[in-house]
Formats: sequence, C-alpha cells, structure tokens
Amino acid sequence: MTTSVDQRAFRDALGRFASGVTVVTTVVDGVDHAMTASAFCSVSLEPPMVLVCSHRTSRFHDAVLTTGTWGVSILTEEARDVSAWFADRGRPLEDQLAGVPFHRGVNGAALLDDALAWLECTTHAVHDGGDHSVIMGAVTGAAVRDAVDDPLLYYRSHYGTIVRSPLSEKTIQEKA
Repeated sequence: MTTSVDQRAFRDALGRFASGVTVVTTVVDGVDHAMTASAFCSVSLEPPMVLVCSHRTSRFHDAVLTTGTWGVSILTEEARDVSAWFADRGRPLEDQLAGVPFHRGVNGAALLDDALAWLECTTHAVHDGGDHSVIMGAVTGAAVRDAVDDPLLYYRSHYGTIVRSPLSEKTIQEKA
C-alpha cells in the first residue's frame, strides 16, 4: 500500500487525539515484559473484548504473542514516571519492575498498583496493523480501584489529567 499522506502531518493529527495511558504486561518463563500503550480501547461488551497495538519490533510484541495472556493497568495521574519508564525502549529487560509496586493477576501478568483499573486478557486474534500488530483480547478478569478517580492522559506528547465539566452523559440525559 502506498500513501501520499505527509508523515509529520499524520503524526501531528493523531497527537491531537487525547487518550488514556495503560501499561500492558505479560510474563514469559518467569521474565516480565511490559510496555506503555495509549493505543488501547474497548472492542465489545458482549463478549468483553479489548485491543492493544504493539510495534512489531518491540520485545513485548514477541513475548505477548508467545504467551497469549496479558494484563492491562489503566494508569492514574500519579503514574507519569511509571508510564515514561515503560515507554523507554532502552530500559533493561531484567528487573524492569523493580521499584514499581504491582501484584500478579490470575494469568501471572503483573498488574501495576498505581492504576485505576486492571484487566486480564487472553489473546483472541492478532491482525496486521502495518508496523504494529493489533492484538485483540478476550477479557478474563476485571477490577477497579474506587479510591482514586484521576486518570493519566496523553495529548500532543504531554501527560495531563482531566478537568471535570458539570456536563456529562448523565446530566445531558437528565435534561432530555
């Protein structure tokens, strides 16, 4: 497929889409693999499914395809440093979770404690996404942390959080 889209314009346009920030994890032969991902979204409520995109040349890509199981930690605004750490492609593989509080999910993947919510997934399908793979997961477990409600957001290569508006889906429905 050839394209005439200017790459800088394409990246700049995508940068204007604010997204939440996740860390996706798996474990292969006792070695944890993790990556920061903003290319994550829900796919289906019934059955519960999500997707994440992983660059084909990343260590995480091969690891998650090998295991077929993974965890997703939806980060809080306090997790900026953790997000930056797992986004650094040059970090060492060994002990990359040292100093990062986490617990293990049922499937063995690390779930970061500094998260709003956690999902555990089994790979349902993998699709070609150019230089990435689109990994669709069947959600096998989900949990939320009610005590914290400030998500970490990513917009134009910067971290941020939300400013709540008095208008919401619920208040608009109440007016109707």
